Amino acid sequence: MRSEVPSSSAAWPLRFEPGERETRRANGEWPGSHLALAARRRAAETPSETAIIEGGTRLDYATCLTRATDMARGLRELGIEPGETVSFQLPNWNEAVILNLACALGGFVINPVIPIYRQSELRFILRDCRARIAFVPDAWRSVDYRGMYAELAADLPELEHVATVRGDADSAGGPTFEAIETRGRESNIELTPADPDSAKLIIYTSGTTGLPKGVIYSHNQAQRPIRMSMEAWGLGEGDTLLMPSPVTHVTGYSYGMELPFHFGTRTVLMERWVAAEAIELTERHGVDFMIGATPFLAELVAQAEQAQTGLESLRIYACGGAAVPPGLIDSAHRQFPNCRAFRVFGSSECPMVTQGCPDDPDRAARSDGRIADWEVKIVDEAGKTVPPGTEGEILAKGPSLFRGYTDPEATRQAFDAEGFFLTGDLGTVTADGVLTVTGRKKDIIIRGGENLSAKEIEDALHAHPAILEAAVVSMPDARLGEGVCAFVIVRPGQEAPPVSELVDFLLGAGLARQKCPDRIEAVEELPKTASGKVQKHILRQQIRRLLTEGGT
Repeated sequence: MRSEVPSSSAAWPLRFEPGERETRRANGEWPGSHLALAARRRAAETPSETAIIEGGTRLDYATCLTRATDMARGLRELGIEPGETVSFQLPNWNEAVILNLACALGGFVINPVIPIYRQSELRFILRDCRARIAFVPDAWRSVDYRGMYAELAADLPELEHVATVRGDADSAGGPTFEAIETRGRESNIELTPADPDSAKLIIYTSGTTGLPKGVIYSHNQAQRPIRMSMEAWGLGEGDTLLMPSPVTHVTGYSYGMELPFHFGTRTVLMERWVAAEAIELTERHGVDFMIGATPFLAELVAQAEQAQTGLESLRIYACGGAAVPPGLIDSAHRQFPNCRAFRVFGSSECPMVTQGCPDDPDRAARSDGRIADWEVKIVDEAGKTVPPGTEGEILAKGPSLFRGYTDPEATRQAFDAEGFFLTGDLGTVTADGVLTVTGRKKDIIIRGGENLSAKEIEDALHAHPAILEAAVVSMPDARLGEGVCAFVIVRPGQEAPPVSELVDFLLGAGLARQKCPDRIEAVEELPKTASGKVQKHILRQQIRRLLTEGGT
């Protein structure tokens, strides 16, 4: 039986199995340390070594610690107390690294928010995590973030401050990143890092209900998955990571922003993925490894072929977040002779359940890798464990597992009686522990590594005056893995609106552009079960057939 034990920070109760903390500490899985202590050690031992590169900016360990200390004190001067939540909605900028370290030093809970999110998602996320301050660009990629947050102010009474990053200080209308840092530099507030078993991170992932889920990590166990990757992939101090994935995703967050302080690596941050730029950065900085979604690897291979380069320094490419065609891994091995590319499996709740099969090219391409540091069982619909090689739902338990959702009821529903997390993904496991994902029970669409809730999109479509009923499913997309297809029944006397009109409608409703349908199929009826549930597998087959046949 599981138990939910409040941490030393009363804001968020964290879930631990009975005796789990003591056991995992005793066997070394949870070291009783966290990012703040690791950063102080790096700054003391190798102060001038570069930790972060972003554009023309290089941050060494001493600078990171100094700036983060100033930021943490500045936040305290603003009235942000230990245990309270600091949100940021930033691209892969070095300021995100400083904020994350500041939160560890000051005992605040950090909440990364994906930059594509708009009013609809922000309203829920910022209220749910009880954000006290949010850091946003003044404007970025034609989006007026400051104006967007101003529209939400009345709905977010706990959000006391919205701080702009890289904006115009004279017109910001609120605190700026630089001003808070400067204020902290003049402060002598003593900083006390949080209890290692208290909440460190709240990161949101969309579920089948249409509402995002707040995934909570503690300080103590957050470094466990990156430690296992370093060991499995043969990486160590001095190696360089190119990080194109958003630092607001669990992978970009952990590997891009925290790995240097724990293990002495170096991160090169990419603000925006451009394959040609990735090649230039890899060659300029001698990049050793990358972690990214399927489209990144596909475009990297294609661009490298065109540029006639084998990226000799690249040794590791871990690929996940969306379906990975076996042929793509094979192509990567041909193009990059020194690189071991492989598939990995994980999620926001259970990162890096597998560490790939880097030493077995065939399994690297045709499975999702060897299970490492996790207990995994495959169960049937009745919850019974199935024999090796039999498909079923993937359940996982281990030291890297998240500590529960912000919604206690969602936490209770997410675990079985033995404390295994129900991933909602389907797969098989061989007798020697190699996992292959075969599908999903969760009704989500993985578009370029981004999890999109079909129900959320459907709910927004149902608000359109011409649409009577809508069902949203994934469809194959050569670049992004999956696209969004909406099957709609229009109201009598109406015509199906074109895609461009629906995109404008959904953007006006506050949805992110990535959630807008790529294709609309008007139908007279939707296939349903006797109980009235839409049979989405039939719709997926239908759109695949239409695409194969070249239908419009």
